[in-house]
Amino acid sequence: MDKSPDNATKLLAHTALLLAISLALTSLEHMLPPLPFAPPGVRLGLSNIVTMYALFFMGRGRAVILAVLKSLFVFLMRGVTAGILSLAGGLTSLGIMIALALIFRKEISYLLLSIAGAITHNFAQIAAGSLIMETNLLSIYWPVLLISGIILGSVMGTILRVIMPTFGKIFGHREFHL
Repeated sequence: MDKSPDNATKLLAHTALLLAISLALTSLEHMLPPLPFAPPGVRLGLSNIVTMYALFFMGRGRAVILAVLKSLFVFLMRGVTAGILSLAGGLTSLGIMIALALIFRKEISYLLLSIAGAITHNFAQIAAGSLIMETNLLSIYWPVLLISGIILGSVMGTILRVIMPTFGKIFGHREFHL
């Protein structure tokens, strides 16, 4: 990758734009009513599309930066517990997607990575919530979060696949960078 000042400026602007999109999607999602027929706390995870895009086309470092900054935003807007849950879910889901992508290289689809990330995100949040509340009672919610992770991970992976050509035209990314 070119380390010129022009390229560094473009990378910073690109990252800032993706963070703004991610934060807007996070805010929008929390203004929407709960999903019909969804259990309490289950959300779409729209901003995860941006994080996955960053992971696949900007690299691990930028995706981690976006996840951490998004969690900081959640912390500032909704409090310590929400920030911790966001950070635990975001970093753990990124970790599993990175690991699977490195193990399977280009033989694994965005859809499967998205599903694995969604499921892991949910489980990490339940684990963090259980630690914060000092109880194992939240673990009874795991089956619900497994099913919602599969369904919503599929939806977010599909949306990413559909919008990737548009993001590629806007940002000029066409190759996988993981």
